[in-house]
Amino acid sequence: MSQPTADRRGSAIKEALADWGDIARLLRGGDSGALVPVVMPKNSRRTTWTVLLWFGLLAAASGVMMTVAESDSGNAASETAWGALAVIAFAVAVVALLLGVLWWWRSSIVEIEQGTTGVLTRYGAIAGVLDPGRHYLWHPWSRVDFVVDTSTEIPYSAPVVACPTRENVPLKSIEFFLKFRITDAVLFVRTIGAGNFDLVLSSAVQDAIRQRGRLVRTERAYDLRGSDVADMQELLNRQLDHYGVRITGCNIPDVQLPAQYQQHLATRETVAKERVAYEQEWGLTRKRRTDNLLMEIERAKKIRDAKIVEVNAALNQARKDVAQMLEQQETEAQRVRFEIETRGRADLVSAENEAKAQRRLATAYRDNRAVLQYELARRRLEVGAALAQHAPKPVVVQTDPGGGEPSALTTLVTAQLLPRLAAGAAGGDDGAGRGGPGLASGARALAEELHRPDAEE
Repeated sequence: MSQPTADRRGSAIKEALADWGDIARLLRGGDSGALVPVVMPKNSRRTTWTVLLWFGLLAAASGVMMTVAESDSGNAASETAWGALAVIAFAVAVVALLLGVLWWWRSSIVEIEQGTTGVLTRYGAIAGVLDPGRHYLWHPWSRVDFVVDTSTEIPYSAPVVACPTRENVPLKSIEFFLKFRITDAVLFVRTIGAGNFDLVLSSAVQDAIRQRGRLVRTERAYDLRGSDVADMQELLNRQLDHYGVRITGCNIPDVQLPAQYQQHLATRETVAKERVAYEQEWGLTRKRRTDNLLMEIERAKKIRDAKIVEVNAALNQARKDVAQMLEQQETEAQRVRFEIETRGRADLVSAENEAKAQRRLATAYRDNRAVLQYELARRRLEVGAALAQHAPKPVVVQTDPGGGEPSALTTLVTAQLLPRLAAGAAGGDDGAGRGGPGLASGARALAEELHRPDAEE
């Protein structure tokens, strides 16, 4: 639906009586600046077609009567006349009946506009609803009394004049704009109607706006423009729900203050603008000073960073020098340690070799000493044997081990053995010179005696 002219008096809602051809124009464009959500179509169904039906039935009855009269008449001329009249009566009856039926069919056609709903009544009582499209009302007393726009969101403007604020200052006006849609056509036309709905909606909107105005301060009145009015929409929906109407959207597009308060507000706005300009100027000055300080700080930071870089470079160089010196000292210490370890290992190996040599030398010395002692003992024996050959040899003969007087037999035997012993001694000396067995056995016994103490050592 196109928006109606919205002036200071706001929108108006009414219902109109129109022909079927004007219904679409009224629903879409309104009537004299008023919103027309409901149109009552003029009743185009006349009962004239019943006259044709009754006339056709009368003509048919007349034809039947003429046919009976023709059969009862004995005259040929009268029979011909009654027969012609009966044919004419039947023809008129058929034509009248056809015209009556055609008229009845044509008057029963009802076309409901797209986006609207037709309210069907019978004998004045609501019998149902008709959806968009063509319908046939065969009942003679069925008619569409209301055509309701149920798909269009209808705009509605309701200015509220002299709305007081929290300080009881009456505002010049508050414009309130909403969109509503009829959801239940039967409930709407049966409970309230378009004209009464205009009054109810205007009163509900004014009440909601005044409640909202009481919650704001006068200096904050302009904050109502474009504010959130979801609570007001919910309140209106609760009030209008039992009328079959649904508020689909609303807002406050404009708020006008009283003239005197507007002057005060203009003065305050001027002062506020001057203050804003002064604050902006002071902000620019402060920003300029802040920028200068920030530049100085950045410059100082750069100098500091350069010095820090130099100090870090010197510190890194000192660390490198110290690391290099420590590395050299560590290398020198490693070298000295390796030299000491090498020298120690060499001395240790030399000492071990010397110890082994001493041990071998001691073993060899001990072995050589035994050989020398053996040779010395052997030479002593040879010397002793040589001396013994030329030395006198006493012979002691002990005849009685008990120490008593020797017997004669013993003396005799000794006397006999002495020459043998002398010969044996001479033979023994020769044998010693040639390495005889007697001297050899004696020298061997003497050598064993000499070796015994060395073995014990």
